[in-house]
Amino acid sequence: MLNDEICKLRDKLNESIIKEQDYDVIYKLSVELDELIAKYYNKKRIKNDENIK
Repeated sequence: MLNDEICKLRDKLNESIIKEQDYDVIYKLSVELDELIAKYYNKKRIKNDENIK
């Protein structure tokens, strides 16, 4: 689920860069993507920590 969101947002970001949209739009999408990626790795880390216990 989170992977799908990351892929969709990454595609949207890439499209906005290609279309040379306003910098503010590109920046907002980039920040949103960074937050999703951070959530993904945080969940992965928590899952790994639980498996170690």
